[in-house]
Amino acid sequence: MVIWQLLVIIGLAFLVFEMFTPVMFFLNFAIAAFITAIASIFINDINVLFISFVIIALILLVFLRPMLMNRKTSKEQTTGMGNKYIGKTAKVIETITQTSGAISIYDERWEARILDNNEISVGENVKIIKHDSLIMFVERN
Repeated sequence: MVIWQLLVIIGLAFLVFEMFTPVMFFLNFAIAAFITAIASIFINDINVLFISFVIIALILLVFLRPMLMNRKTSKEQTTGMGNKYIGKTAKVIETITQTSGAISIYDERWEARILDNNEISVGENVKIIKHDSLIMFVERN
């Protein structure tokens, strides 16, 4: 078996590992294996290829993995809210317009907005339809 073929198989194995454990760790080794496979077309020394694989993998772990992990983080993970407030009823504590307002739910105060032009007065009950970061979007209940 030719060295480049072995490296491609190793790269594919690392991709399979990454699919089962999506932690952006094995992906770096897969990319390093593919790059080393390309280099093996021009370089026949196994020691040089092994050292280049290790160096490329370490560089990718240091630089690429943090970038991939940052991209993986979504607004739900940042706020920790998920969708636990969607569909819940809240009480208006400040008149809600498209640019300002506040609601109270579970004794917590949240900034709130509406999507249409009809403002909602203090004391009314509203239904939370979505959130964008820490701002809840509501509609009349």
